Parts: sequence; C-alpha cells; structure tokens
Amino acid sequence: MLDPVTTAEGLAVVHLFAKRTDRADNGAIVAAVEVAQAAGVQVVAVAVLGHKAELCFMALHREGWPLRDLQTGLVNAGLEVVDSFVSITELSEYALGLGEEMQNMRLYPELPPAGKSAWCFYPMTKRRNENQNWYRLTFDERRELMYEHGTSGRKFAGRIVQLITASTGLDDWEWGVTLFGTNLDDLKDTVYTMRYDTASAVYAEFGPFYTGLVGPVTEIVDRTQPTS
Repeated sequence: MLDPVTTAEGLAVVHLFAKRTDRADNGAIVAAVEVAQAAGVQVVAVAVLGHKAELCFMALHREGWPLRDLQTGLVNAGLEVVDSFVSITELSEYALGLGEEMQNMRLYPELPPAGKSAWCFYPMTKRRNENQNWYRLTFDERRELMYEHGTSGRKFAGRIVQLITASTGLDDWEWGVTLFGTNLDDLKDTVYTMRYDTASAVYAEFGPFYTGLVGPVTEIVDRTQPTS
C-alpha cells in the first residue's frame, strides 16, 4: 500500500481542465466523479466557455492520492487533461487575526456555494521586477496593501465567493484564484475593480483565465456532449 500524502492543515486542491477524446464515455466520466465523492473528495463540475477546454473538475481533499485517483478515472473515461493547476488552501499571513469560523472557511471550504453558478479561475504571481519587487517590501507594507485589496473585495460580499489557494512550490504560479458568482458580470466587476488596487496594479502578474458554468456533474457532462 502506498503511504498517504496529506496536508498538515487545509486541503489539497486540483483544477483539471479537460477535453473529450473519441473514446469519451459520459457514464464513465460521471462514475469517476461519483467514486471520488464517495471517498470524501469535493468535486465541482464546470462546463467551460470558450476553446481552452470543455470541462473542468475542481477537486479538494485532505489527501493527495484521492485527487490523483480522480484524475486517473477521468482519463480512463476518455478525457484528455489539457491544463491543470495544483494548490492547497491556506490561511494567509495577513489574515491570522480572523475568527475561527472565517479561518475554517478558508482552510476547509464547502463547495460549490449555493446559488453561485457563474465561475472563473486564474493563476497569479507577485512581481519581482527591480522596481516592483513584492518580496522586498516589509511585512507591514505588504499587509497595508493587502488590507486595501481586501477592502475592495468585500464590496462584492453576497455576489462573489472567492477561494484563493497557494501554489508556491506546487505549480508554475504562486496562487490560484477561483471565483463563484451569481451572474457572469459579477466575475468581471470583481476582477476589474480589484485590479486598480496597488497590490494588483503594481505588483501582480496574471495567467490565463478560464470561465464556466457550475452544475451537477450528470447535467454538466450531458449538456456539453457534442452531437455526432
């Protein structure tokens, strides 16, 4: 038996962006997700808009192997993983004063949130340019900038549920940002507004954006099935 590989706190997270191959089997795709869910994995099924992928499966679990098993099951069901992102939930050093309930929401989120079917994901990294080096700022300077950034984000309470996961040492970027919104324009308004904050406008680099629609896995798989 392989040893379990776990997080010391929080959850491991993987975003699997996939396209169907000629041997894709809807029933097998759904079965792979259901097997993972029976093992305690939270799985968010997304119908991706645009050409980058057809489907996304966002999965969270304390252990790494159940996430890998889900990936294997989806590939065996005829999906090709065309992009992915590996990260973990974390409690930011700028948020250590939060109450226990808020800390648990960040470390152990319950997804997908009810009533939030609009979805997007993007990775980001803090700049290390000569005159824009986030990591040369003092902790107090960084905390002040992140407080400003958080103030902008709180304007969208009720419209947006945000999950920021840490990927330093795990993937090519330092963080992944997943947004769940009531409407598609909630996603746009949030990102547009927060990009004016100094922490974002001066110190942040953004990767590719994926946008999609969240729903039950059976409906998502059936609705995205191309007609022959």
